[in-house]
Amino acid sequence: MSSIETVKAREVLDSRGNPTVECEITTKDGGFGRAIVPSGASTGIHEAVELRDGDKKRYGGKGVLKAVANVNGPLASAVIGLDVFDQVGIDNKMIALDGTPNKANFGANAILAVSLAAAHAAANELGLPLYAYLGGPRANMLPVPMMNVLNGGKHAVSSVDFQEYMIVPIGARNFQQAVRMGAETFHALKDVLLKMGQNTTVGDEGGYAPSLKNNEEPYQVICEAIEKAGYKPGKDIALATDLASSEFYDKDKKMYNLKRSGKGYKTSTQMIELVGKLVDKYPLVMVEDALAEDDWDGWVKLNATLGHKVELVGDDLFVTNKERVLKGIKLNCANAVLIKLNQIGTLTETFETVELTHRNGWATAVSHRSGETEDTTIADFSVAVGSEQIKIGSLSRTERIAKYNQLMRIEERLGDDAIYRGPSAFKALRK
Repeated sequence: MSSIETVKAREVLDSRGNPTVECEITTKDGGFGRAIVPSGASTGIHEAVELRDGDKKRYGGKGVLKAVANVNGPLASAVIGLDVFDQVGIDNKMIALDGTPNKANFGANAILAVSLAAAHAAANELGLPLYAYLGGPRANMLPVPMMNVLNGGKHAVSSVDFQEYMIVPIGARNFQQAVRMGAETFHALKDVLLKMGQNTTVGDEGGYAPSLKNNEEPYQVICEAIEKAGYKPGKDIALATDLASSEFYDKDKKMYNLKRSGKGYKTSTQMIELVGKLVDKYPLVMVEDALAEDDWDGWVKLNATLGHKVELVGDDLFVTNKERVLKGIKLNCANAVLIKLNQIGTLTETFETVELTHRNGWATAVSHRSGETEDTTIADFSVAVGSEQIKIGSLSRTERIAKYNQLMRIEERLGDDAIYRGPSAFKALRK
């Protein structure tokens, strides 16, 4: 046993210049850990509560001094003296102290900061990299990155309803080569967009946010860029997409309003048909949030129709919550879960959700948020839990690159034991 000796939180900034919570923990025997919590823009209504101050005079109401005070006060009092290696005990004590089902009392951003800092402190005390401390000797699988290179929806000002268009280097031999293939394609995409007269400034997640004319053009442009970079679409580099359908779902009409592209309202069935056509036409290996967060009947039909062809990932649908994932498994309404630590609020609960998902034969994709930081925890976490895929963002902006660099370091450290999943990360591509 090595007890937690100090807990200190502060307000720092994320990649969008908004406040977030940073926590540092020291142990009696000299361990030190630091963690910073990210923040999302496109968030599901079932996510754990991110506590903000609401004081319009500070950061437009987005300050996190209340969350910081919760860490430095009641949460610190609760965990100081606990065994830093008892992650489950630390997390469960904070959950019980909060006393709400969604961490509304102290804030998931406060609780997660302590949870992750404790894990970092424990790993540091043992002299282990975080992935090895969390995952043990079997933590040697590198996830396939799904790189967000074009943005629409809430992440761009354009005629595109869908939120993310990603490249997936399935043909790479290792993670380092996957990064190179992605970077080369990203730069080729810039040239393609410039020739089209498009703006090539990047958005929150590092991808370009051009004003394209409809929801399908981004797939065409990306395939052109893949070829320009010297690769073959579907063989070397596949595509993935996040529709973020909850953002354009009309709850009153119970229909999907594709107003940006001028396609009007569509039923769940029509959305499934639309996605099916895209899957048949383009080398898509993953579609995220094809339907809205509470359209359970639609998701059941979606998976029955397309689940054998493509990975269907639930983000807003599941929000890394094991109860919602369990419901999805019973309904057989998807085949993969997006994993975001701050959606649920503790490391322990995130582990439980990943374990439940894998135990039932579904895939996981560990994910960043649009408001990120220099913290690279998710890179180590993805290897620790053996996640099939990871979403970090594009090949620009330091808060994104930091995670790619960390995964390349991990691969180098693992040496010959490192395994890059490649096509096997996607069930539809397994032979």
